[in-house]
Amino acid sequence: MSLPGHLLPALVLLLARSPGWAWVPSRCRAPREAVCNFVCDCRGCPDEAQCGYHGASPTLGTPFACDFEQDSCGWRDISTSGYSWLRDRAGAALEGPGPRSDHTLGTDLGWYAAAGTHRGREAATAALRSPTLHEAAPSCELSLWYHVASGGVAELRLELTHGAETLILWQSSGPWVPGWQELVVPTGRIQGDFRVTFSATRNATRRGAVALDDVAFWSCGLPTPQAHCPLGHHHCQNKACVEPHQLCDGEDNCGDRSDEDTPTCNHHTATDFERGLGLWNHSEGWARNRSAGGPQHPAWPHRDHSRNSAQGSFLVSVAEPSAPAILSSPEFQASAPQNCSLTFYHYLHGSEAGCLQVFLQTRSPGAPQAAVLLRGRHGELGAAWVRDRIDIQSEHPFRILLAGQTGPGGVVGLDDLILSDHCKPVPGEPAGRPPAPPSPPLSSLQPWNLCEPGHLFCGDLCVPPEQLCDFQQQCPGGEDEQECGTTDFESPSAGGWEDASVGRLQWVRLPAQDSGSPGTDASGAAGHFLSVQRAWGQLAEQARVLTPTLGPSGPRCELHMAYYFQSHPQEISCNFERGTCGWHTGHLTDAHWHRVKSRGPGYDHTTGQGHFMLLDPTEPPAQGPGAHLLTWPQTAAAAQECLSFWYHLYGPQTGTLRLAIRREGERERHLWSRSGTHGNRWHEARATLHHPQDSSAKYQLLFEGLRDGYHGTMALDDVAVRPGPCWAPKRCSFEDSACGFSTGGRGLWTRQANATGQAAWGPPADHTTETAQGHYMVVDMSPQALPRGHVAALISEEHRPLAQAACLTFWYHLSLRNPGTLRVHVEEAERRQVLSISTHGGFAWRLGSVDLQAERAWRVVFEAVAAGVERSYVALDDLLLQDGPCPRPASCDFEAGLCGWNHLPWPGLGGYSWDWSSGATPSRYPQPPVDHTLGTEAGHFALFETGVLGPGGRAAWLRSQPLPATEASCLRFWYHMGFPEHFYKGELRVLLSSARGQLAVWGAGGRLRHQWLEGQVEVASTEEFQIVFEATLGGQPALGPIALDDVEYLAGQRCQLPTPSQGDTAVATSVPAAVGGTLLLLVLLVLLGLAGRRWLQKKGGCPSWGETDAVAPSFDNILFNADHVTLPASVTNDQ
Repeated sequence: MSLPGHLLPALVLLLARSPGWAWVPSRCRAPREAVCNFVCDCRGCPDEAQCGYHGASPTLGTPFACDFEQDSCGWRDISTSGYSWLRDRAGAALEGPGPRSDHTLGTDLGWYAAAGTHRGREAATAALRSPTLHEAAPSCELSLWYHVASGGVAELRLELTHGAETLILWQSSGPWVPGWQELVVPTGRIQGDFRVTFSATRNATRRGAVALDDVAFWSCGLPTPQAHCPLGHHHCQNKACVEPHQLCDGEDNCGDRSDEDTPTCNHHTATDFERGLGLWNHSEGWARNRSAGGPQHPAWPHRDHSRNSAQGSFLVSVAEPSAPAILSSPEFQASAPQNCSLTFYHYLHGSEAGCLQVFLQTRSPGAPQAAVLLRGRHGELGAAWVRDRIDIQSEHPFRILLAGQTGPGGVVGLDDLILSDHCKPVPGEPAGRPPAPPSPPLSSLQPWNLCEPGHLFCGDLCVPPEQLCDFQQQCPGGEDEQECGTTDFESPSAGGWEDASVGRLQWVRLPAQDSGSPGTDASGAAGHFLSVQRAWGQLAEQARVLTPTLGPSGPRCELHMAYYFQSHPQEISCNFERGTCGWHTGHLTDAHWHRVKSRGPGYDHTTGQGHFMLLDPTEPPAQGPGAHLLTWPQTAAAAQECLSFWYHLYGPQTGTLRLAIRREGERERHLWSRSGTHGNRWHEARATLHHPQDSSAKYQLLFEGLRDGYHGTMALDDVAVRPGPCWAPKRCSFEDSACGFSTGGRGLWTRQANATGQAAWGPPADHTTETAQGHYMVVDMSPQALPRGHVAALISEEHRPLAQAACLTFWYHLSLRNPGTLRVHVEEAERRQVLSISTHGGFAWRLGSVDLQAERAWRVVFEAVAAGVERSYVALDDLLLQDGPCPRPASCDFEAGLCGWNHLPWPGLGGYSWDWSSGATPSRYPQPPVDHTLGTEAGHFALFETGVLGPGGRAAWLRSQPLPATEASCLRFWYHMGFPEHFYKGELRVLLSSARGQLAVWGAGGRLRHQWLEGQVEVASTEEFQIVFEATLGGQPALGPIALDDVEYLAGQRCQLPTPSQGDTAVATSVPAAVGGTLLLLVLLVLLGLAGRRWLQKKGGCPSWGETDAVAPSFDNILFNADHVTLPASVTNDQ
């Protein structure tokens, strides 16, 4: 789509002003073969923009993915019936069989592709096709998530079309499992253009509801040309670089096949079975076959490996499940000192009982020796050709035997057997001499018995597969429960654990004496264990090891194991751009931190386009509350170190992020924590690490994310450690420590919580959490602890110099009995007093604020001066240092934060919080595009997304600091609402909250009002009170933001009616005046109704209403609260 001419200069200017982007006209004109080839050939990757990729140039390992959040990424519907695909989301449909959330976000806000929203009259197929893609590497894998929500789906199919051939990558006819299911399919090497099609076939008269999300192509790009290759790598003819093990392996890794056409490869002996068995002419139980025209077997290969085509040939075992198929090579001699290597591709799919084993049979002088097992693969490896390689060194001539055994419903296949140039045929070997059979028998074979395949013969019993490993002994000797995962790995069978890896890593049973191992097993003896080792596979990287099929099990079933990590010490300091450095995710929880790339609403702190660590409670839906991100054990570089990091806590249900330190032989100690949402922005935090000087014990750092629902995310970025202590923190809640505050050696101030209710002094709850479990600093001001006139000082660590004027806010709590005076000093070159508080206390925490300027390092000092009164105290909590001057009480433009407005969830309202954001900040929730203060997207506002409300959540409160009693004061504010349909309506109300309860004084409903409106209300109270903004819904749950900006509380001033030129305004008159006006209106309506009735009766134009008199409107829904009146919604709402 081309841009209109008048928009082009604006776009150029916008790009030029973007931070971190020096705009230069792009002259990249990617040739056709470079478009949609999974490689960013142009800066900014415009050549891949229509192929499902959004963002800057990807780093190694980043998939080209489509989550359907922005658009369909070039995927389009090609259905020929009413059963078709469309981009949809759960929130757009109030009912139906579709998913209740997408897979990307895990909420009803996310988008996906869906088919089957309406019932059909006949069977039909809905097809969704990718854009035209170009070239796929041999390692390419396609992953996607699908959701089948009804029983009307007959079949799902994934196909790849290139040239004149269409390959079936995957197909299934069910049964369908509830929820989102992952599918990962290798595509193999594709030359030229290709397209992928995902289709669903439904039964007649059924919906056939199917959804598709998070389609990703992994490792599909071919290597790019390089001027120089790393040491040992092969430089291809097209200037690409490939690793040494990729040479002569039967796959086009360069992209021009030059890695398979080297002089070295010309001396290799390759057998692709296209024209016969080649050298492998001793075969028993194997047969050449191909996909096209092959049997209709659900596990049958859809293509061979050599040609990646249904027309290509391969070997498949046709032996009975009770007997192996044997394939033998001629005799070879390894040319010393080199090894003879065999590279081969195998296929194990459809059965857990299938296996492939490779044996070496040597011929020593005299007679052949027994076959030795070199490699064994067992179980289900998926519908893919998996590479393996075996190196053989032998002084005597030898044969290689490949033995395949099929399980019930399974297929075992072979393709592309490649012998290296150091495998020299033995001259003069008699032709056609058959090899001796492997002896002893294959380890996977059961003793001869009369049972059906898959059954276990023990004694005179045949135990069926479903009774094996079900935790109930059937055999007298317990053989049916012996190889079921319980093991110390001393037995060669490893307790039934089988490696199922298909990539560069694998699980191998090793003795503890091997180099690089722990030295002992978990029991401390020189035994065996499973270890992750390098492998020859070419597919997914992760190493997988599986037990046999277990169960069923009871609800208290537990798995116990010992594990060991070995790694080189790595840096704690990390911006996560090239990896996770010295950090790793914990393994003891089912929720995990993930390193993710900036995309959509998620953006990193380093560049805004890089990587960061994310904890999303919806992916996967966690059973437990927390997730851990840890360092490897570290050695302290100094007695004190400063750890700094940036965190992002955002969403109406965010939870708690904690930082803790672990030391050997000590209890875990908390260093820092934050709870609840902190706005849609990154914040810096620091913590000083104090290390014992006389201890060599290593330590670990731990970030723990504790969720509080499913509507909120946590993120970390730019972690750094430097020697020396940190500057004093800008924010302190005292939840985990005293934040470096000292007491001048007297120890009168203490950090405490009142969780037991037995605290001798202090408030019953803190301000941060408003619970008895929360912490604060308190000093006992009674005469026994602090005589009259004596001072207790609380001194901060040094703060860094201030570049501009700043505001220090804190919350204080004074006892009911006069405790004395709280004085605040700033200590720069000298100590100067900046605030003194000498009022009687109460039951509430109060907000104090101080304007600051400091050109040098400075400290803040809180002094409590005792009045000599029994049972008196002073408490402090929630210190915050922010740029800019301090606002007036209960007033805020939200540019620097919430200005003391409390967004903590109120008990009984569902646990949701107001948030803080700006139009320029990407958000997963709808929000106003600009604020009211600046009128730009850079301005900030308070925000609540009502779409999270439902049966469990009714409203969210934003509360001011406690305000003194007033006869009449004016509250002015600007609000913004936007709801999609006329029957959706959000509500914003203003409440006055005091010890006597809550009083509603203003309300407004909004729908389709995408603009800022002014509201004002005159408030009065005879006692201390708080102003509460309440966001709620007046109809069905819907996506719709309610935002606030420029709140102004004018103490002691009455509201002035605005002039019409001031724009749209919602004004609430005083409560008595409103009630009087309402009564007068009701009386007039009654009189008009009676007069109209008499006139109609005289005219005879209307039948009588019967014997029931008309009832005038009453005051039934007016709520009386003390001497105040709460108006009904019909009176107060701004229509």
